[in-house]
Amino acid sequence: MPALLPPALELSLDLLRCPACRTRRLHPDRGSLRCSAGHAFDIGRQGYVGLLTGARATSGDDAAMVRARERFLAGGGYLPIRQAVARLAADAVSGHGHGQGQGHGTVVDSGCGTGHYLAGVLDRLPAARGLGLDSSVRALRSAARAHPRAAAAAWDVFRPFPLADAVADVVLDVFAPRNPAEFRRVLRPGGRLIVVRPTGRHLAELRGRVPGMVTVDPAKERRLHRALHPFFEAAATGQVEYRTFLTGPEALNLLRMTPSARHLSPAEPDGDGVLPDRVTVSVLVTAYRPR
Repeated sequence: MPALLPPALELSLDLLRCPACRTRRLHPDRGSLRCSAGHAFDIGRQGYVGLLTGARATSGDDAAMVRARERFLAGGGYLPIRQAVARLAADAVSGHGHGQGQGHGTVVDSGCGTGHYLAGVLDRLPAARGLGLDSSVRALRSAARAHPRAAAAAWDVFRPFPLADAVADVVLDVFAPRNPAEFRRVLRPGGRLIVVRPTGRHLAELRGRVPGMVTVDPAKERRLHRALHPFFEAAATGQVEYRTFLTGPEALNLLRMTPSARHLSPAEPDGDGVLPDRVTVSVLVTAYRPR
């Protein structure tokens, strides 16, 4: 256990509330965070804090998926998506007048994975702080190191967040599960929720070669609208679509980093002449304002 609070976690400590009490603040105490009622939560050696209570989350990326994601994202395959998210987040924070557009603000990334998109936002906002929530311990080990101002906490995003009300200027939801009521609760008035999701053309070439891949539900947009409508309205939507060339290892990493990895048998593609050498990346990126 670390003797000192990780700097990024210290930056975001005031956002957190004890997940058992729901209202009490957390304070550092010898390698853990503790509330005044005595509930304690360990800080991992890698710098993330484990806030899950009771039953553990049943999902989350495993070690192989996280390694594949790290390798693929490091190659820049989704860089235009990262840039689009960062632009919308910067617009939202600047619109609040925090630091007259100098990048102050708080960003919460729900289902943050390795912290790749949160780090991109914080690069764009030089005085902002970030907090990533995810149920995958393996992903959080990376997220806690993704950026000097990005803290990370283990949490099941389907449950009420261990955060105070109205603390975030931006909530990110990038290829992740959604909890609209909690997004609304933790956002400040005038804040923005940024949601990234695939269109039907996303990775179509890969799906054409790999029958076990999960398809994009044609009703996905309608379901998203129904889920968010009571809490949010769309403020701006953009589409990011491009074709990207892939080496064999890149294509294999792309395949293995997706949820489809759980549905593939060991005998399915090894990337040698089976996977496509180019794919279409196609996503919608929407900034929502609270109702």
